[in-house]
This record gives sequence, structure tokens and C-alpha cells, in this order.
Amino acid sequence: MALEDEQKRWEEQVVNPVLNKFKERKADFRTPSGIPLPRAAVPGDFDYMSELGFPGEYPFTRGVQPTMYRSRFWTMRQYAGFASAQESNKRYRYLLDQGQTGLSVAFDLPTQIGYDADDPMALGEVGKVGVSISSLRDMEVLFDQIPLDKVSTSMTINAPAAVLLAMYVAVGKRQGVDSSKLRGTIQNDILKEYVARGTYIFPPQPSLRLITDIFQFCEEKVPQWNTISISGYHIREAGSTAVQEVAFTLADAIEYVKAAISAGLEVDHFASQLSFFFAAHNDFLEEIAKFRAARRLWAHIMRERFGAKDPKSWMLRFHTQTGGVTLTAQQPENNIVRVAIQALAAVMGGTQSLHTNSMDEALWLPTEKSVRTALRTQQIIAYESGVADTIDPMAGSYVVEYLTNEIEQQAKAYIQKIDDLGGALASIEKGYMQNEIQDAAFRYQMEIEKKDRVVVGVNAFQSEEQMDLERLKVDPAIEQGQCARLKELRESRDAAKASELMSTLDSAARSSENLLPLLVTCVENDLTLGEICGVLRKAWGEYQPPVWG
Repeated sequence: MALEDEQKRWEEQVVNPVLNKFKERKADFRTPSGIPLPRAAVPGDFDYMSELGFPGEYPFTRGVQPTMYRSRFWTMRQYAGFASAQESNKRYRYLLDQGQTGLSVAFDLPTQIGYDADDPMALGEVGKVGVSISSLRDMEVLFDQIPLDKVSTSMTINAPAAVLLAMYVAVGKRQGVDSSKLRGTIQNDILKEYVARGTYIFPPQPSLRLITDIFQFCEEKVPQWNTISISGYHIREAGSTAVQEVAFTLADAIEYVKAAISAGLEVDHFASQLSFFFAAHNDFLEEIAKFRAARRLWAHIMRERFGAKDPKSWMLRFHTQTGGVTLTAQQPENNIVRVAIQALAAVMGGTQSLHTNSMDEALWLPTEKSVRTALRTQQIIAYESGVADTIDPMAGSYVVEYLTNEIEQQAKAYIQKIDDLGGALASIEKGYMQNEIQDAAFRYQMEIEKKDRVVVGVNAFQSEEQMDLERLKVDPAIEQGQCARLKELRESRDAAKASELMSTLDSAARSSENLLPLLVTCVENDLTLGEICGVLRKAWGEYQPPVWG
């Protein structure tokens, strides 16, 4: 008997009698992306080699490496940074001592938008949501006693990413580490800033010019560096669905590849240094399928759309962070469970590195104890759960393969719509991505408010309780200290040289030369982040988001 007939028989003879007595919890079961979930998935029609293949081979559905975690675990990279460079350096060294295998730097808001700590725009924000970095001297302190040839460093920085990369290269030189030995990632993804996050400085064209300058510089000088981390995480944090996260992230990536090719770069020369950044949320099966679908879709895009020949160019390598917006201020201990589920989905989906959020991050900056628990979550998954001992353990699950296909097809439809609008940048300028995300966020919030979607401790299973958690506080004296150090730096540096370099940078910004070598020279001569960004603001202007309606 055919499978379809057997399924019909099962539903009529086995399921329906039970439904007559006990109704299902909902009339319609769907993932948060709106994908219908079958009652019991059955084998679909698919070709194993073309749709799955083997790990480490096109289309990379099952993973980008042939042995994955059987050879080496993902990089355990806890996102950290607060107050001053000295305070953050202590936290980094603590985390490395606790078994973390890579650094991930969080910068404060003034640093993210190119202002020094003593700028009036920075007042009250220095060191609050990350570490304050205004000069190369700060960067040296941040990585004091941390050998840059031994540690991989990720930096969550976008608009001024070129300046922070220049500082990192300069710190490496002062440590005696050649830039060819530096390993890590800069986020450097300006398009998602226009869409979802807001820490932009410059208009799109000069911003894309900086990005392609970084591609070229790193290809020649920093070959082990990931030049960009194309980020779906912040798109998801803004309220997108999992399908939108994949689609909009890959649409942005397409825009970057097109920009690099237009700048004269060969696709197979820079593509292997591209990396991605995704969120992991609570819907365990959809999240696993999302990662698998993204890998397969990107492999097709790079090979078929851009004609990349090198298999490394087809690989979607990604970092994952557990979902910040899924954390609740109510019953914060529940967040430990949420993070564990999300981290497990990321690992089962084949991530290359992972940050696990701390239980108290919905309330304040995480304490050492809560960060340690978050790191231990990764270590327990790695060493005790057994899921890292075989590659893509969910492959062949009928429902996972069904969801993988659905996410891929729906993401492709979004990308086609964005292509029809003229590409990612044009769709952003028209407000298309932003409106789609806002609509999805509104629908999700309505589901919570109507209790169609349960959030434990928030709209169900509430309890009145006294908050009894240790809190991390940033001393206001941090800001005063940063301002004093900047004053001393400006008084002690070669003022004439600094003035000359700012003039040279202004001229270079108005030309087509690669700015990265000059930026390294600027930071080595104690030009500050704010001064460099100020010159570029004058040359290029600042981005003003369009008004729709």
C-alpha cells in the first residue's frame, strides 16, 4: 500500500477516534515563521546528494567541515565588554581561564558611532553597554597579556569597523605578531544597521567603500581574518521571523559581494573570508532547520549566481548568539533553560562559534557568576550531551527536512522580491525590509498579548517574587578617567604629525585609494577614533534615514 494511503488509513482509524474524545491543543500548529507543522511528518520526495550530500561537500546542508565537532568543538566565544579597557581585560582573562576559546568584544555606544569618550555626544554613555575605546592606547590595555597570535577575537563593530581593525593590527605589531597571524572577525555589516540596529555613521556608498577596502586589505595582509560578519542576529532581535532572518541576511550578503566585484575584486579571492551571524531562538526544530537551509541556499547563490569556483567560497560559516529578545526580566532563572535549548539548536544546526546569553541580561550587564553559568552551558553540551559526536544528528528527521525545504523556498521568494526592488540597498531605502520586520514583530507581540503564544513567567505561570540577584554596576568615575586619559594623550602626542595625518586622511577619503594602511598609520600616531571618524564625517556626510509615507 502507498504511503499516502497508509497515512490516510492511520488518520481515519487511529487518529480520529482519539480526536473525538480529546481535541488537540490548537486547531492549527505553526512555527513562529508561520510554517504549518504536520501532525506526524512522513518521508518527502527529495534527492539525497543534491539536497543533503555529505558534510564538507556542496551544498553543505549537513555542515561545512567533513568532521565538524568530532575534530574540534565550536569556538566558545562569550560576548563581553564594559566600563574601561582595564575592567574588560580582567573579564576576558577570567573567561579564558574558565575555558572560553575565543574573545568577543562589546563596545560602548559612543565607540560604536565613532565618538571619543570626552565628546559631548558621549556624556553618560561611556562604558555602559560595552567597553570604551577611543585610542590605540585603550586597545593595548584591552588586550594586555592576551597574545593575539594565540586567541581568535570577534569585534562587534560596524560603522567604524575599519578604525578598530587598524587598532587591532597595530596592537599585534606592538606585540610582535605579524598581521598574517591574526585570527578573528569584525562585524562590519552596515546594511543591517540601516535596517535594524541604528549604529550607522556614513551614507551607504562610502560605507560600502570602507567595507570593500577591508576586503582587499585583509586578503593581502590579514588572510586569516573574517572581513565581515553578515548579521541576521540584529534583524531577528528587531522582530523578524526565522525565514526573514535568512532571507534578509543573504540579501545583504549578495549586496556586499556585488559591491566587492564592482570594486574590482575577484569573488574567489574574498568570498572565503566572509562570515555570518545568526540568532538562535526557542523553536528548536525551526532553528535547526534554519541553519541548514541558510547553508544550502548560500552555496547555490555563490556557485550559480556569482560563478564562484572555489568550494571555500560556497561555505556559509557562522557565529550564533542565543536570542537576547527571548530573555525575560520576570523569573530570570528561566532564561538558563531558554539559553540551553537555543544553544543546543545552534550546535545541532552546525554553528562554528557560539555565545550563550546570561540569565540576567534582560535586567543589566551580566555578572561573573551568570557569565560562568552561560559558558558552562556550552561546555556541558560539548562534553556531556553526546550531540557533538556525530555530524548533523537531525538529518533524516522527516519534519526537519520538511522545515529546511520550506525555509529555503520562502527565503528564496523574499530574495527574489528584493532583487525585483533593485537589491538589498534599494529595498532598505524603500523601507521594504524594515516594514516586513515591523509587521512580523507586531504579529508576534499580539500573539503574546492574546496568549496565543505562551511565554513562561510573563503571560502564564506568573509568580510574585523578590528579585535577589547580584547586579553589575559601572562606576561613573570610568567616564572621568577616560576623559583624563584622552586629555593626556592629546597633550603628549606629536601635534604637528597628528594635524598632518588628519589632512592626509581627508584627501584620501575624497579619493579612491584603500584607506586601511593609512588608518593603521593614524592610530599608531595616536589619532583617536573620534578624530578619524570626524574627518570622514566631514568628507562624506552622515546618513539620514529616509522618511516613508
